[in-house]
Amino acid sequence: MERIKIEPRNSWQKEVEKLGFGFHSTDVAYWDESAYYEFSLNEINLIEKATSELWEMMLSAVQYVIDKKLYYKLHIPEWIIPSIEASWEKDYLSIYGRFDFAFKNGEIKLLEFNADTPTSLYEAAIVQWFWLQDFDKSKDQFNSIHEKLINYWIESKNHLKPGKLHFSCVKQSLEDLTTTEYLRDCAIQAKLDTQLIFIDDIGWDIPNQGFIDLENKPIQNIFKLYPYEWLLNENFGRNLVADQHQTQWIEPYWKMILSNKAILPILWELYPYHPYLLKSYFHRNNLNDYAKKPILSREGANIELVKAGASIAKTSGEYGEEGYIYQDLFELPNFNGNYPLIGSWIIGQQPAGIGIRESNRLITDNKSRFIPHLINS
Repeated sequence: MERIKIEPRNSWQKEVEKLGFGFHSTDVAYWDESAYYEFSLNEINLIEKATSELWEMMLSAVQYVIDKKLYYKLHIPEWIIPSIEASWEKDYLSIYGRFDFAFKNGEIKLLEFNADTPTSLYEAAIVQWFWLQDFDKSKDQFNSIHEKLINYWIESKNHLKPGKLHFSCVKQSLEDLTTTEYLRDCAIQAKLDTQLIFIDDIGWDIPNQGFIDLENKPIQNIFKLYPYEWLLNENFGRNLVADQHQTQWIEPYWKMILSNKAILPILWELYPYHPYLLKSYFHRNNLNDYAKKPILSREGANIELVKAGASIAKTSGEYGEEGYIYQDLFELPNFNGNYPLIGSWIIGQQPAGIGIRESNRLITDNKSRFIPHLINS
């Protein structure tokens, strides 16, 4: 794995905007093509293998949590537990997830898993692929995200309820809307009947006790780019269990188990000293070098890295009320002050590609950059 500096394309902003990528820059650059990461085919094979194996381990962990009734460790409210277990037993559709890996000195370590509302999907699937076509179309990427999404939507037809597949996110986020509309476009290419509705516009039919859209029609299936923990904390969220239509939500309820950093100590309990895992606990125990992480948080907020008893990096935020986990410290590789985090995608049940977010600090947060990659075979 190498970081290679290059000159960005002339008018690269226009090129990415042609693709519908409107959030490439804010007060800082988010999309950054002044460098790329180069991988050997062997390194890509290692990442793909780790992604596949960890996905199977994650599924085993879901079953373990259900069997052992460990919901309290994840701060999951009791009233939603029957719905979680029903969605697992019925094998409700799961489209995607993103593993966050540290890859250094030939070792892959799982830092966390984004199971419910992972973003940077469009950048990984589309934007970096078109960059590669302009930069060197003779090269390849670990990137079959787009094809796998369409194929999995095709496979999903028999697992959805009759009727439209709605797609939803908040109104105020261009990033969330882009990701949601990209997933909807893939579903349209799979010949599914779709409709966009913002989270704020989802209605509740009181007489019939079911979710409805703006045309007052029942919502049978819905993809939502909106965290379950937010939904459960809202009064409207109680309608999930009152729903007589039994709307199918994507991601399914059982993903609440995996979209929670409490799954990391549970994984360590299940697979102690597994080469992809870092020691993780609900208490600091004997860890001297560790990452302290809220069990529920977003964008790298409220994380502290401690080395030899001293804090070396810390982020602020509004998370942590539900508690923290402590994970053995494994620092990201350092490329002249650039720290890359590999996001490895699972689409359906298959590894599908990677996207790299890079920061100037050890904690990847909402100011991180997206850097393209290629394979040097």
